[in-house]
Formats: sequence, structure tokens, C-alpha cells
Amino acid sequence: MSNDPKRPNQDPVKPTFFQILISAIGAAIGVQRSEVRERDFQSDSPIPFILAGLIVTFVFIGTLLTVVYLVI
Repeated sequence: MSNDPKRPNQDPVKPTFFQILISAIGAAIGVQRSEVRERDFQSDSPIPFILAGLIVTFVFIGTLLTVVYLVI
């Protein structure tokens, strides 16, 4: 038998927090591969995705505030 990653009877692999963070950044700018999206939707808990989204949001706001502060 082949090791096909799209077989439905295989156990889903939990993404690491770094992978979730990269996924949140990709979602924020609107680009994401379908394999990554499918892996994300197989996760058991939404909490890591919520935390990653909050981190990305705060970093984005902090970057904007820093740029505005340096320009003015």
C-alpha cells in the first residue's frame, strides 16, 4: 500500500504552533495552500488558531503604530 497523505482513514497530524502561526499569517494576507487549510480544519481545538490570530493582529497593529510614530 502507498502512503497517500490524502487517505481519509489516516490519523490527522496535529500542526505545531509555528505551523499554525504561519497559517494565520497566510490567512491574514489571503493566500493559503489547500493542503494547509485541510490540515488546519482537521485540528481538534480552535484555541491555538485564535491565539495565533490574536498574535498576528497585535503584531500588525504594533507595526502600523510604529510606522506612524516614526513618520510623524
